[in-house]
Amino acid sequence: MQATSYTYDSENRSGSVLLDDGTPLPFDAAAFDAGGLRLLRPGQRVRIEVEGEGDGRRIVLITLQTL
Repeated sequence: MQATSYTYDSENRSGSVLLDDGTPLPFDAAAFDAGGLRLLRPGQRVRIEVEGEGDGRRIVLITLQTL
């Protein structure tokens, strides 16, 4: 799934993305670390992997979108 980076806190390696429908979805340090990223800037296109549904949905991996 693709999304756009919305917020990022480098101190605790967490933040949020905006899904293509505009829905914000938070991610934690574990998801950030799983993608091997060092930094994330607002507006970057990212690829995410999500588990769960509805209010229980959570990002388990976030990495940069590449072609």
